[in-house]
Amino acid sequence: FGSRRSQHPPPLLRPPRAPPRAVRHAARPPRARRSAAMSHRKFERPRHGSLGFLPRKRTKHHHGKIKSFPKDDASKPPHLTAFMSYKAGMTHIVRDVDRPGSKLHKKEVAEAVSVVEAPPMVVVGFVGYVETPRGLRALTTVWAGHLSEEVKRRFYKAWHKSKQKAFMKYHKRWSEASKASESPMAAEIERAKKYCQVIRAICHTQVSKVKIGQKKAHIKEIQVNGGTTAAKVDF
Repeated sequence: FGSRRSQHPPPLLRPPRAPPRAVRHAARPPRARRSAAMSHRKFERPRHGSLGFLPRKRTKHHHGKIKSFPKDDASKPPHLTAFMSYKAGMTHIVRDVDRPGSKLHKKEVAEAVSVVEAPPMVVVGFVGYVETPRGLRALTTVWAGHLSEEVKRRFYKAWHKSKQKAFMKYHKRWSEASKASESPMAAEIERAKKYCQVIRAICHTQVSKVKIGQKKAHIKEIQVNGGTTAAKVDF
């Protein structure tokens, strides 16, 4: 009879098992030393640039947003508090600095400036706001009897495909009131004079006078400051 060891079949050949994670890290060779010509190197660094400006991409709307208007002063005559214009380009100027205490005081400096093109704006209505504990609330809106095509284009995505009937019923009400020798929208105007505290004019640019290849006007609400509410509405 043979030995006991010869009775068992030979074991299956398996690949050697990988060592545990801790052992693998310990077995890693040390990092190659850098040349002695370079001194200590940092591998961390502070950020470059603010995260508040992310994402850095082209804006969807190029016109700015008016976040706050100047404080109203009733002692002054009614006036607009903003104006819309288009940037035409940039250039530079040389000016004298008037800043006492500065090293540049009474010296010339070159500064970059923007060239702005500002065709006349057109007022096509106003919005009356009532002050509430939760902020301003729009009470009434009055539009003009006739709106140009460039401002009507703003209310359509594709002007050439549409029926172009914006404000048709509104214009009809104006014409009927004019024929009846009545003041159009008189009730809404009186309501704004009686109840509203803030009046903002609805203005649009004459984009056809700026050669930028655009036909659709830009619209903004611009606050009217100064005088009483009735004076603002009349203005």
